[in-house]
Amino acid sequence: MATRTRTDVDLKSDILNELKWEPSVNEARIGVIVEGGVVTLSGAVESWSTRNAAEEATQRVYGVVAIANELTVRLSTMYERTDADIAAAAAGALHWHVSVPRGRVRVTVVNGRVTLGGEVDHQFQKATAGDVVQHLWGVTGVANDIVVRPRVPAEDVKQQIVYAIERNAMLDSERIAVHAEGSRVALQGDVRTWAEKQQACQTAWAAPGVTDVDDQLRVTC
Repeated sequence: MATRTRTDVDLKSDILNELKWEPSVNEARIGVIVEGGVVTLSGAVESWSTRNAAEEATQRVYGVVAIANELTVRLSTMYERTDADIAAAAAGALHWHVSVPRGRVRVTVVNGRVTLGGEVDHQFQKATAGDVVQHLWGVTGVANDIVVRPRVPAEDVKQQIVYAIERNAMLDSERIAVHAEGSRVALQGDVRTWAEKQQACQTAWAAPGVTDVDDQLRVTC
């Protein structure tokens, strides 16, 4: 990939255009400040999922090195729900989702903020549970405290991740170092975009037995 010189003004313009392009986001409600490639999002949005969608849209823009998401969720009266309603909806959605093990995820709701607890075997199960509840009306925040505790001990975790990174067309394996101690993994090195950073972390999390990924990768555009 050829190196492109980006100013903060260029980057802000691209982010605003990407937010406008994202159909689930109303860009008119979002403020964008860029300083040295670090982006701050501010304003109020109508749901927690919209807040996350705005952050994900920003991550897609070339030149972004870090994001401070200061967006708040401000529900309109027609979408307000009681904590009991939200908890019941969350429990039902988790119960019926094929990727979330039944009976192993706990739900607590306080002032619209959902906290997930319990234990699962894989990171994708934890991530799926968080994604399921964030899209429910009335949710003003999600704290995903689910613990990943694999039932099978991790074996050769480092080598499996190294091979997976080498196979991935998005990643330059020579720029990423993998360190593993048991089920805990650390990634170090440089990547060219935020999307590559995310891809590397997702690749590490996909390895059987991984319970923690320490992301030390730097975005160097």
